[in-house]
Amino acid sequence: MTDLTSTLETISRTRTGATVEFRGLQRSFGATTALDGLDLTVEPGELVALLGPSGCGKTTALRTLAGFERPDSGTLLVDGEDITGVPAHRRDVGMVFQSYSLFPHLTAIDNVAFGLRMSGVGKAARRARSAELLELVGLPQHAGRFPHQLSGGQQQRIALARALALRPRVLLLDEPLSALDAQVRLTLREEIRRLQQQLGITTLFVTHDQEEALSMADRVAVMRAGRLEQCAPPAELYEHPATAFVAEFVGVMSRIPARSGADDGTVDALGRTLPVHGRLPGAAEVAGGTGEVDVLVRPEAIEVTADGKGTSRIVGATFLGATTRLTVRLTDGGEVMTDVPTHAMATLPVGAPVTLTLPDRPVLVDRHRRGNSGRDGS
Repeated sequence: MTDLTSTLETISRTRTGATVEFRGLQRSFGATTALDGLDLTVEPGELVALLGPSGCGKTTALRTLAGFERPDSGTLLVDGEDITGVPAHRRDVGMVFQSYSLFPHLTAIDNVAFGLRMSGVGKAARRARSAELLELVGLPQHAGRFPHQLSGGQQQRIALARALALRPRVLLLDEPLSALDAQVRLTLREEIRRLQQQLGITTLFVTHDQEEALSMADRVAVMRAGRLEQCAPPAELYEHPATAFVAEFVGVMSRIPARSGADDGTVDALGRTLPVHGRLPGAAEVAGGTGEVDVLVRPEAIEVTADGKGTSRIVGATFLGATTRLTVRLTDGGEVMTDVPTHAMATLPVGAPVTLTLPDRPVLVDRHRRGNSGRDGS
């Protein structure tokens, strides 16, 4: 049997990544708008994760690209070719489903070979191709097993091999890891990413798991109510969110009441005057440039110090291993979250008065929301 390197070379020779474009895609189901003018371009060989809350349209976008849903308006392009009206079986797109969708009466190798058989590929050629793909996903010894004889992770590998069998231009993954336990999920997402990079296949990955999206994707597309809020590399998305929704949905973000400066681009928060990195869309604008705003800060950026005279108080603590996440109540009744080393908890018990300090660097500012100083966006 060929080794993994030669198998990858064999499979890669006939495949190059495709450009995928969603242009003004609209899709409604009765009174519910699933896609509301979606515009997104995926570059050749790129892995883009579609991330967002339930009902945001991410699965509808994937199913529309696969050909299982027809948009009400808009255009789908693959390498510049309009595929909006092309039937699913002619789109040259491979899809891996959340539920695996393996045929229970077929062995692993026959499941992988199914699409090849339906396409008229000869028996010898499809057996050889299927064997290559089982080698690729690390399951050559399971060729003769039926789905009920395989673990969830093994079934998902077989489903991935089946999707790759016809050498599709685009690979679609619809929450493929959500039914697996945590350790298998971690291992399989690393394998999927490795294969995707080595094969160079353009991939769209739908997930509700932020950690999966941020760890696997070249770019993460955050969706809300059928629209694209922001599409950016994971680090940029985390550090420089384009909207308040992205800031609070990706990771954890605390809101700290503040007051904007007159016209000097500063804000006063927790006793410090800080430069403003930029106002998010919808930030408060008041006469003269001053007014109540919120500073949006990640928990790791807030310093907490035990202080008998402090006006804030620790009201909760969540152990996270090397760090502990504290919930601190401010004098106005709002709450923020801050991360501290777990070994420092001896001086920071629940109930202790503390002082909070923000680092001396630009901060993100949004309109003030009374009674909502802290939020866990996960």
